[in-house]
Amino acid sequence: MISCTEFIPAYSELFKFLEQKGGKAAVVSFWEHLSDSFLNNLRNIATQKGLAGCFEYWSHTLSEEAADFKMMLDEENQIFTIEMRSCPSKGRLLERKDIKPYHVYCEHCDILYRRVLEPLGFEYNIDLSNCDKASCKLVVRRK
Repeated sequence: MISCTEFIPAYSELFKFLEQKGGKAAVVSFWEHLSDSFLNNLRNIATQKGLAGCFEYWSHTLSEEAADFKMMLDEENQIFTIEMRSCPSKGRLLERKDIKPYHVYCEHCDILYRRVLEPLGFEYNIDLSNCDKASCKLVVRRK
């Protein structure tokens, strides 16, 4: 069986192909479709448990991906944070010498998760300024 991490280069190449055929709008449309169609597990747990549900969701997914991250949940102040020290997805792309990562590969995380969480009453902020080092910071607050 092929692991999900082996699909990362294919995703990056797909994003490039979509942009070549339909511009960045085609890539964004694809990401929106993925969010709407496949992130019901995040939508459901965040609806039921709020920020604790976000913590639970990402605890599972990031551990499964073997990411190097630090998560914090401050329920008193209604804030959830992920400090991604080493994203396995972007890290694998940066290690490859045979392909160049899609130029805004990390933006998919912004669109996928913002699209789920903001309609549920959360403020969603992501700092992608260190994507070239496979790191980012996500902050989600209850509005």
